[in-house]
This record gives sequence, C-alpha cells and structure tokens, in this order.
Amino acid sequence: MSRILLIGGHGKVALLLEPLLVERGHHVTAVIRNPDHEREVAATGAVPLVADIETFDTDQLENLIAGNDVVVWSAGAGGGNPARTYAVDRDAAIRSIDAAIGAGVRRYVMVSYFGAGPDHGVAPDSSFFPYAEAKAAADAHLRASGLDYTIVAPSSLTLDPPTGRIDTAAAASGSISRADVAAVIAAVIDDDSTIGRTIRFNSGDVPIAHAIAG
Repeated sequence: MSRILLIGGHGKVALLLEPLLVERGHHVTAVIRNPDHEREVAATGAVPLVADIETFDTDQLENLIAGNDVVVWSAGAGGGNPARTYAVDRDAAIRSIDAAIGAGVRRYVMVSYFGAGPDHGVAPDSSFFPYAEAKAAADAHLRASGLDYTIVAPSSLTLDPPTGRIDTAAAASGSISRADVAAVIAAVIDDDSTIGRTIRFNSGDVPIAHAIAG
C-alpha cells in the first residue's frame, strides 16, 4: 500500500482513477479546490482535501505533500484563461515538484498530453498555446528534478468505455478513453520500470500492464 496524494482530485480522469487506486489497496488523498465536490470525491473511496494549489507557495505545498509516498499531478486550469493556465499548469506544477523534493517524496507521476514538449508545434496565436507552453515547462522541470518520475502522455480524451488496451508505439496522436488513462496511471504507480520515462499512448491492442513495462 502507498499513500498517494492526487492533486486535481475532481477532474474527469481523477474521479475514474481514485476507485482504481483504492481497489489496489492504496490510501488516496484527493486535493480539490471546491468544497462542494467533497462528497463526490469521498464516494470514490478517496479522502477529499480542500486546498487551492494555485495560491499555495512551495512551503505550503511541501506541508501538503509530506507524509505521502506518491504525488500524482492531474490538475489543470481547464483552458480559456491564459494567465490562469500558466499559473496552474506551469507555475503551481513546478512548485509542487520542488515541494516533493523538499518533502522527500520521491515518486511523482505527471499527467501531460501526447504532443507535449518544447517542439509542440502549436502556433502562438492558438488558444491552446498557453497550455502547450505550460506543460512543456512543467514536464522539463520534472525531468530535471531528480525525482522518480513518470510522465503519462495520453492522446485526445474521449468518454468511451475502457478497453484495457493501449498503443505506446504510435508516432501520432489519436484518441484514448479517460477510463483507460486512469488505468494507465494506476498501473504506472505500481510498476517501477516506468520511472524516468514518458509514456505516450493512444487506444490500441496491447494490454496496459504489458504496454507500459520497461
């Protein structure tokens, strides 16, 4: 059993991930911003914790993270507001990485997206550009952190039912169900061969546990 701190605990993927982690015997604390979401999160078996990671400084985040074994970053500003996208998806994410180092919590799983990176290719005038820039910066900071990281990078998300099968060899982004993304996150937490890797994936034909194995 691991003590897992899931940041962004009311997201669509997070709400699917929480019961999977609980079923695996983990203790899950789900960080949420809105107290109105506590009941829905608690119904998954996770313990809701109200905290605004956008405004927390590194010391506050370190206190939040301390005592856990794994940090999962699944938070996001949701687009639409460039300033808030940078504040959450880049700045708060980077502070959480630094806080994990300070708290001595080695394992960190970042939820990113398939095309993330400095060569993301998104035009500066695109509404997606702030998110692409923010994720590139946060992912790079994590890779340089020295933490036992895994970056989970799914393609376009759907509401399709889970298949339990993915494709990690595709060169281009396709699509993947949110339920399968949740299953991938749960699987990488339990598989140390994923440490130090970025796993990009679409829906596919290979069982998740086999597809992510290093």
